[in-house]
Amino acid sequence: MSDPTTDVPDPPPGRRGRARDALVVVWIAVALLVLFQGAGVRGGAEELPPGLGRDVVEAVGEPTGWIADNLPFSGRTDQALAWLESDGGPARPAAGDGATTLLVTGDSLSMPLDTELARRYAGGDVAVERDPHVGTGISKSDLVDWTELSAKQVRKHDPRAVVVFIGANEGFGMPAPGGGQAQCCGADWQAAFASRVGRMMEAYLQNGDARVYWLTVPAPRDPARQEIAEAVNGAVFAAAERAGDGVTVIDLDETFAPNGGYSDAIEVDGRERIVREQDGIHLNGAGAAVAADVVQDAVDGDR
Repeated sequence: MSDPTTDVPDPPPGRRGRARDALVVVWIAVALLVLFQGAGVRGGAEELPPGLGRDVVEAVGEPTGWIADNLPFSGRTDQALAWLESDGGPARPAAGDGATTLLVTGDSLSMPLDTELARRYAGGDVAVERDPHVGTGISKSDLVDWTELSAKQVRKHDPRAVVVFIGANEGFGMPAPGGGQAQCCGADWQAAFASRVGRMMEAYLQNGDARVYWLTVPAPRDPARQEIAEAVNGAVFAAAERAGDGVTVIDLDETFAPNGGYSDAIEVDGRERIVREQDGIHLNGAGAAVAADVVQDAVDGDR
């Protein structure tokens, strides 16, 4: 009878790993993901349906996204992987050093519009900077104060043109111009909202050295959200009128709500296409491409 120990293979040569080593590797991987792709966690929340799970991912994604936004690594990762966004073709060259900077910013509404515009301008004389801040709003300042952020963005990117698409998280109470608290969506609330939008527009205009393209919120499906969107859009038009030359308000209801109300689908290139996400608020990829057509026409028309 053979010795059973002879059937046991010898252990592989080299140093054996320990549980502590595995944990170290995991934490290093987590740190690298935060440094290089922290903003991706923030954006990934938008792929989830509303609920506790999405709230948790947004809560984690906002600080990791902030870390990624304030470090140079994520931008380098975007450049290295840019070919993946070009329909499988070879990597396209980045814009030259003398390129005009176009900043695309806002809340989750600005995604994937920012990616679509970056793809279209890649390799030309326009350098697109994408700076979405998911879960934020102009009427809420728990995560971001947009009147301060807009000034910071200008200092960081020095854009010659700014595309703003924001309004998915509005309707929060704000201090009224005459004192007290203004609740959405009366005249005092719209005045307070228009004041904040006006300060953002002023920052982005940079004393007339830049142009601003502000997209209105297309009519959402939910009637309660429609009231908020109408108040937001009205305040944006009022602020733009006071800001004067240099600000163009792009009314997306003309494109996405041609019949005066919400629609999942519109006619695109002669056939009906779904242009909204299931939440009835955001634009999907096809909708973002349609919006990009409108934005690009406006931007290129002013160059």
